Amino acid sequence: MEADLFTNQKAENAVDLESFQGEKRKLIQPTSLKDPRLEQLKQALIEWINRVLKPEHIVVQSLEEDLFDGLVLHHLLSRLAGVQLAVEEMALTSTAQTRKLKVILDELDKRLGPQDNAEIEWSVKLIHNKDLLATIHLLVAMVRCFEPKLDLPQNVKIEVVHVEVSKSGIKSNVRVEVLTEDRNTGEDSVSNTERDDPIEQLLKLEAHKVNTVKKAILHFVNQNMSNMGLQVSDMDNQFSDGVILLLLIGQLEGFFIPLCDFNLTPVNPSEMLHNVTLALDLLNDTGLQMSNINPQDIVSQDVAATLKVLYTLFKKHKGK
Repeated sequence: MEADLFTNQKAENAVDLESFQGEKRKLIQPTSLKDPRLEQLKQALIEWINRVLKPEHIVVQSLEEDLFDGLVLHHLLSRLAGVQLAVEEMALTSTAQTRKLKVILDELDKRLGPQDNAEIEWSVKLIHNKDLLATIHLLVAMVRCFEPKLDLPQNVKIEVVHVEVSKSGIKSNVRVEVLTEDRNTGEDSVSNTERDDPIEQLLKLEAHKVNTVKKAILHFVNQNMSNMGLQVSDMDNQFSDGVILLLLIGQLEGFFIPLCDFNLTPVNPSEMLHNVTLALDLLNDTGLQMSNINPQDIVSQDVAATLKVLYTLFKKHKGK
């Protein structure tokens, strides 16, 4: 059983058995690699990196392939912490890359603090070996340190195979590992938020009262979308890909969003998440604070989250 599990993991990640001798490794379960929540977290981290490094004209497409040599991490550290390190810009050899990574991670560890877990979550060797798990742990820690208000997908958990190889054989077991936590800190904070949130209060009322409010908001939306030839009939579902939401924001706020900035016909959850994230960022830029809304909730067709965004727009523009 354990040998089969390890064989499957080896095939998925092209792991060389020899490299395991005398060591302990953590490998993401193949099934977890396909988890939509993990994909959403990866995409959110990529979009964050690309936003931070946009002035540097650096574009990251893969967490595994684009961060192992230290170049991206060096530029992130420079822009986020204003740190200039005495390292070569382009490290082309493996030796030069690991040397550069050590300098960068030593500097990062000073700011991120000691790793709380008994097992090291990232290291020079893991990052240089393109270890996805270690790379995500490092980037999430950087976000929490340098941009704590950034909304990453919450409560992302994956199954991880812990493998130890010795001359006597292979030992493995599967554990659940937390990549991001639920940021709600307790019942009191949640109840206080709900007490002050009109939508949370609305959703506790009878269904016909909720539908009355939804109809009023839907009428408001269609009034403003009619000149574009668009009609919304299902509020719960039609905003999940972010397209109508972006067009509505443009109409209400009086600006044009270039088609190259978003996916007009999104075909997967990552493209939908990009659209919704852009929409919430635009609302924040116009002074409508959406920091307590998780973009993934909109994509997942969460009624409360969708209503909160639309209600905020309705409240600002209904009398205009």
